Amino acid sequence: MAVAPEVGLNLDNLNGRIAFHLRLAVEASQQAFNQKLDGIETNVPYKTGHLTVLTLIANNPGVTQTAISSAAGRDKSTLTPMLNEFVRRGLVRREPISTDRRSYALSLTRDGEAALAAFGPVSRDHEARLNEIIGPENKAEFIRILCRIKEALG
Repeated sequence: MAVAPEVGLNLDNLNGRIAFHLRLAVEASQQAFNQKLDGIETNVPYKTGHLTVLTLIANNPGVTQTAISSAAGRDKSTLTPMLNEFVRRGLVRREPISTDRRSYALSLTRDGEAALAAFGPVSRDHEARLNEIIGPENKAEFIRILCRIKEALG
């Protein structure tokens, strides 16, 4: 019988499930990242997914919400409120696309660029910590496995 030491719960067959451990690892990573963000002065709500979306917009000016949704692996219904908040806070600009009335081109404003830059050191530190945990010799294979999971299930 496997037991969760922190709370003494019987994990039974959860202990051998990849999805269970994957979820725990994601949660631990996000919590560690969010704790590091606590001291940063920016007008971005502190969530790990926000960094991904801001980075994708910064790297792809004029990108559509549909493309961001696909690249970030987020459902459009969860992405829309985030983008609305970014627009409201003056971090992202939405401009109509003349050839498609249903889509908007997204780009960062100067405030959005500054907010993204504020995330930089924390993101680099967090990535260095993950690299340390996984080990440089395992990183490429670990990423390949994660990509295989995403491709097969996504």
